Amino acid sequence: MQISNNTAVSIHYTLTNEEGEVIDSSVGNDVLSYLHGTGSIIAGLEKVLDGKSVGDSFTAHIPASDAYGQIMEDRVQTISRDMFEGIDNIQVGMQFHADVSEGPGIVTVVAIDGENITIDGNHPLAGMPLNFDIEVIEVRPATEEEIEHGHIHGADGHHH
Repeated sequence: MQISNNTAVSIHYTLTNEEGEVIDSSVGNDVLSYLHGTGSIIAGLEKVLDGKSVGDSFTAHIPASDAYGQIMEDRVQTISRDMFEGIDNIQVGMQFHADVSEGPGIVTVVAIDGENITIDGNHPLAGMPLNFDIEVIEVRPATEEEIEHGHIHGADGHHH
């Protein structure tokens, strides 16, 4: 069976940046499973997986525009330390849930200058082309319930 919309897909992957540094990998861990055609993985990866079958192994280069997008400067802003009420020890690299222009999201502290804290609402991988080594492990038709819910359910059933 080939990967197409409304198929349940499981892959192993290793994600690297342009310098070849490993950013993430499922190898040695659980597979990544998703419902194809629902946008639950980055668009470029979903596009290159379309039409693949169990046992296919390949490398894919995904440009930033088909991954997490370009860096948007309007998502970087400096706010007052007062905005972090109840948090005494703010450090660069800390992440917080916040309301961003698209709704709920995560912001990362990127700089601290006295009472001014610079946060970045871009995805940490925004602006980066990504490289994937992929092995397709399983492809099956999604159940009606999985299609209705927009995600696949594990081997032991569905838990929300």
